[in-house]
Amino acid sequence: MKLTNTACKNAKPEKKQYKRFDGGGLYLLVRPNGSKLWQLKYRYLGTEKTLSIGPYPSVKLADARKARDNAKALLAKSPSIDPMAFKIEAKREAINQNNNTFETVAREWHKTKGNQWSFKYGHTLMRRLEANVFPILGNRPIADIKAPELLDCLRVIEKRGSYDVLKRTTQVCGQIFRYGIQTGRCERDPAADLKGALKAASTNHFRTIDLKELPAFLEALKLNKARIFERTRRATWLSIYTFCRPVEIRTAKWKDIDFEAKLWTIPAECMKMKRDHIVPLSKQVMQLLKEQKEEIGAMNTEWVFPSQNKLKNPMSDGTVNKAIKRLGFGEKMVAHGFRALARTTIRECVNPHLGVHV
Repeated sequence: MKLTNTACKNAKPEKKQYKRFDGGGLYLLVRPNGSKLWQLKYRYLGTEKTLSIGPYPSVKLADARKARDNAKALLAKSPSIDPMAFKIEAKREAINQNNNTFETVAREWHKTKGNQWSFKYGHTLMRRLEANVFPILGNRPIADIKAPELLDCLRVIEKRGSYDVLKRTTQVCGQIFRYGIQTGRCERDPAADLKGALKAASTNHFRTIDLKELPAFLEALKLNKARIFERTRRATWLSIYTFCRPVEIRTAKWKDIDFEAKLWTIPAECMKMKRDHIVPLSKQVMQLLKEQKEEIGAMNTEWVFPSQNKLKNPMSDGTVNKAIKRLGFGEKMVAHGFRALARTTIRECVNPHLGVHV
């Protein structure tokens, strides 16, 4: 006699476990502690075996019958496949798929890069993925994501006009897919197929003077008719001598400067790639730093270029730009432009026949 939902519900526990059969090998096992479990008896290669389907009432009678029918259909279609082994493999595959979602692989990749990035850079990168990619592709198996699906995700950023975020996010997705390939979770990087499919931001170079105008700028800085503070003037000279970024100049610390070795070591935590940056110091820079130390030596500050008003703070980020403006070059030049000027000049002056690339 087949079971009913009422019979399943009313099956009471006894001192010993017992079975309530439904037919076709399916039965409800009632245990002394009151728990109930669906099981299926079947024969595989001449051996009687038992397949556990799931607990009642989580697995209803209709679902248990469906599982029984599926197992019997599998045996009829492929006698060499054991339903129990098939279930184990399906469960393993489900777990594997969960571990191979885009978000899982992305977070794993992010951890492998932890010792190469500054905390700020790594945090910004993850926040970008959480805001723009995970809500759309996070739960998708990374192996199933194709170029059109990734393109649809990235076009959401494109529509906002956030082209710099778009570019960086596309690059990061490519790195994640390549990590997925390396770890056997996917076979292709769909980001590589999107070249030319997305809008790019217009390039905005930092304003800089022409090389021919450099002598006039140096003369103006030397004469200082604009009456710029000496420490600001020295910071400007240091920008010219070293081509370091404005933030590296204004946040330089005395402890990072080796006067004997004539080296300035910008710590790894201040660099995006989390590597120390070593800057050799010329005779002109050494003289400049000695003059700076003489001026502020008794002020008890860690900064090479402290703020004019608060010695515990470094020079503000707009100080050198204001100095450039007062010198009469504000429309043509910004502090970051010294790096652009150096890069352009080196490219133009290096003999192409030497095979040197900058």
